Amino acid sequence: MYARAQRVGERHRQWISRYWWVGLVVFVLCIGLVLLPVLYIVQHTRSARYDVVVSVPQHKVAIVFGAGVWPDGEPTPYLKRRIETGVQLYKAHKVQVLLMSGDNSTAHYNEPVAMGKYAERLGVPHDRIVLDYAGYSTYATCYRAQAIFGLHDAILVTHKYHLPRAITTCNRLGVHSVGLGVLQAGTPGKDFPINYLVREVLSVDKAALELLLRPEPPVLGVPEPIN
Repeated sequence: MYARAQRVGERHRQWISRYWWVGLVVFVLCIGLVLLPVLYIVQHTRSARYDVVVSVPQHKVAIVFGAGVWPDGEPTPYLKRRIETGVQLYKAHKVQVLLMSGDNSTAHYNEPVAMGKYAERLGVPHDRIVLDYAGYSTYATCYRAQAIFGLHDAILVTHKYHLPRAITTCNRLGVHSVGLGVLQAGTPGKDFPINYLVREVLSVDKAALELLLRPEPPVLGVPEPIN
């Protein structure tokens, strides 16, 4: 029994020593399939990403992406940073209109309204704010920007780690875009919080599939061109 166990163990060791490289190749390929799309869009959008308001070229509309509200309807600090950055663009005369795109999937959760109210408190006139109530995802926001609001170009306002995917998605869906990156709320100088960065890597692969299949978002509605 003991000798038989030794022979089985020896065969296993021989198999591992002979074929370990197969596992290594599979592992490297898997990592490559996950990371290559990320590296591609980061490089491909480099010239379209800006860090400061003064450098951003003028456009008619800035799209501000949602990022969560508290149960009382107040924007999270994370979302406030995005809205504040959009307001800076408006006050610097870089844009004429702010399109607030977020989640309004239930009667008790309304990102666009919270975003609009906060922008008004910061001095943006009500008639210069447009609300997109069905921006449930980056893909939905970009798709609806063209299909519902008639946009063909825009400035995208979101956090820096999200910009490459947002710009790529909007460009592929017919909205030629540049982006202004927002730093993480509460930690000046920290551009890429690791938990969001890991999630973003996985989201890029999901976005690649969406752009390949081009599904219609769950909510569209009647066109409301921004004049």
